[in-house]
Amino acid sequence: MRRRVFPTIGLALATVFAAGAAQAGPAVLVDLNTGKVLEQEDAFAPWYPASLTKLMTVLVTFRAVKAGEIAFDSPVRISERAAKEPPSKMGYKPGSVLTVDNAIKILMVKSANDIATALAESVAGSRSAFAARMNAEAQRIGMSGTRFVNPHGLHADEQTTNARDLAVLAMALRNEFPQHAHYFSMEALQAGGKLLENHNDLIMRFDGANGMKTGYTCPSGFNLIATATRGGRSLMAVVIGEPTVEARADKAANLLERGFATPGDTAPYLGQLRPSGKEAPSAVNLRPVICTEAHWKAVTEARGPEGHPVYTSPYIKEPTRERVAVAVALGGATGPESKAPRYADVPIPTPRPDYAPAAMAEGG
Repeated sequence: MRRRVFPTIGLALATVFAAGAAQAGPAVLVDLNTGKVLEQEDAFAPWYPASLTKLMTVLVTFRAVKAGEIAFDSPVRISERAAKEPPSKMGYKPGSVLTVDNAIKILMVKSANDIATALAESVAGSRSAFAARMNAEAQRIGMSGTRFVNPHGLHADEQTTNARDLAVLAMALRNEFPQHAHYFSMEALQAGGKLLENHNDLIMRFDGANGMKTGYTCPSGFNLIATATRGGRSLMAVVIGEPTVEARADKAANLLERGFATPGDTAPYLGQLRPSGKEAPSAVNLRPVICTEAHWKAVTEARGPEGHPVYTSPYIKEPTRERVAVAVALGGATGPESKAPRYADVPIPTPRPDYAPAAMAEGG
């Protein structure tokens, strides 16, 4: 896939996006070696996490494995409820079984909402029980401005976070489970005859990129937690509320590049950040901005007839080789099943966007 540089994409989108929200969403840039914040912008502004939620889903799962409740080869069963989740999804039929290991891989690359629900139910017995674990973990690691109500990040007014808390979550995953870092850097999955590319556009395109997760819903906008390592130094950029796939990638790449050029000796630690007191009382809902025909028309026109992503950052390069794909499939679940009580979980209808192209299914 060829990458076209189109410096005026911001002009093509500015009118549409400015009509409903500020052009710059919250962001945090952290030196992972020291825990110091090299840059931050509205780090405590409340926001909808979208599929960045799945990082907490994975943290809870890692903790369950560590506690001996389950293993990576334990079964994840696709329930009727899981199968009914809206895209992005794998589309496995109810009754299908895969391993915890493959479920995590699918969450991190495909960001499949059906797999997130199935994993939550298989670990904790129900989505609500799993959400309770998510909130307990958030409290344990110090995510003071976050509340979870589901494991996938599809929109719920009650499910909110902020850029600072998302940085805390990502650091907890890296610091507590460094042996599982491979889950966040996969280039693609091979699922039968389908190649599923990682939604993180910095993987293979930004020098040193090695993770971590994307997210998208109409109310949240386009989000990305991106990590990179060069010369033994690791940085992480948290970017949320951007208007397009390209915008989140461009902003993250530019932040990381500036970070590698910044010593950060006098920067504050992440734990020293404090709210400004001027934060909005509730999260901004970008649905009237992001999921409109006018917005997507502007995006489509900017991308041109080929429809390829258009990046403005000079630090995002064209891949120089084919992606290495990791195979995932149903079956292979020989490990112990969770003994958590099973409860009925009545599906709650999920509101869909007023307008969004098929390629922009909510998830990644």
